[in-house]
Amino acid sequence: MKRIEPVPLLLAILAVAAIIAIGVFIAEQSAIGIAASILMFIAIMGAGFARKKRTRS
Repeated sequence: MKRIEPVPLLLAILAVAAIIAIGVFIAEQSAIGIAASILMFIAIMGAGFARKKRTRS
């Protein structure tokens, strides 16, 4: 069984939380919240992909 790595798990949880926040802010009709959540999601996913690229090479 593979060992669970905490940093990628945390990044995945934060990305899911950002997607959930986008839905919440859409329901609240808050353009600022939607934009902030989308930027957070892009930053978290970018950090995750950059980390994965670093560990592979």
